[in-house]
Amino acid sequence: MRKALFGTIAAAMLATVSATTPAEADPLGRHEVYGVQGDDMLKMRAGPGVGYVVIVGLPNGAVVRVHRCEQSGSTRWCSVTLDRARGLKGYVSASYLRKL
Repeated sequence: MRKALFGTIAAAMLATVSATTPAEADPLGRHEVYGVQGDDMLKMRAGPGVGYVVIVGLPNGAVVRVHRCEQSGSTRWCSVTLDRARGLKGYVSASYLRKL
């Protein structure tokens, strides 16, 4: 009985781990902005949430370095710096980042 229960728990844990996206599995490092619609831009904010001031808009293809990510409400926010202007720091939604 214990072996069956252990096997069920192990299978559930493996299914959860294999269901993570590549960005969740390795959130740090270089990423590019993608999936922003039309002429819109991904908003880099001063903090992890929509209540923070917008620092700059990032178009699709912009490269950022992700330092850490955190959950705030239903959105996963990542602390980033621009790859070519590392002095520019802020937070962006992880939903619009793709690992390079």
